[in-house]
Amino acid sequence: MPLRCPDKEINLKNWMPLVLFLPALALAQDIGRPATIGAPAVPQTHSVEQADDKLRKVKQDRDVAEAEYAAAEQVCYKKFFVNHCLDKAKEKRHAVLVDLRAIENEANYFKRRHAVEMRDRELEDRNQKDAAEAAYRAANPAPVKANPADRAPPKPAPVSLEQRAATHAAKERERQAREAAEVPKRAANVAEYERKKAEAERRQADVAKKKAEKEEKRRKRAESAKPAAAPAPQPPAQ
Repeated sequence: MPLRCPDKEINLKNWMPLVLFLPALALAQDIGRPATIGAPAVPQTHSVEQADDKLRKVKQDRDVAEAEYAAAEQVCYKKFFVNHCLDKAKEKRHAVLVDLRAIENEANYFKRRHAVEMRDRELEDRNQKDAAEAAYRAANPAPVKANPADRAPPKPAPVSLEQRAATHAAKERERQAREAAEVPKRAANVAEYERKKAEAERRQADVAKKKAEKEEKRRKRAESAKPAAAPAPQPPAQ
């Protein structure tokens, strides 16, 4: 039946698809929004050890839930209403996993928050320590060490006449000892020079002798190679 308004008529048949579509649109907008109503209550964690215990317990309970679901599947396949039995088993496993996931998330969140707090505390302690050290150094500056290179060299002590004479005598004795030690060396050098000189003169004499012998042999060979002279002609007999 159409509804009548003062200015126009509204037909319910034309609005029926839109009315049916609005709940579906609202449900689509809620998809992906984190559930806040009916979330499992999780006891708060107060220490890292407690968080680790919770995580170990969650792992054990999750393994138990999966094992119970696998066993329930085998039982359901033997029943007449298989799908109904499987749905009940899935709902039970889902409820257990939701509770375990909430406990796991809360324990992990506590551990992350605790790590951040410890890091911030260490940074704060380090900053306070650095500031205290800087303030102490500013209030108690270290004394400036003198550079040994900047010190003036000490003045030499005055030398007396006796000390000068003793120094001169010591230098003279050192010179004489050095010359006496060099005498045998100089004599050996002269003897070696004379030996080398005599050896060089002997080699020169040998070379000159051999050269003269070669010249004599060459001259004799040249004379023996000349032709014999023809006899002089005899005068005619009278």
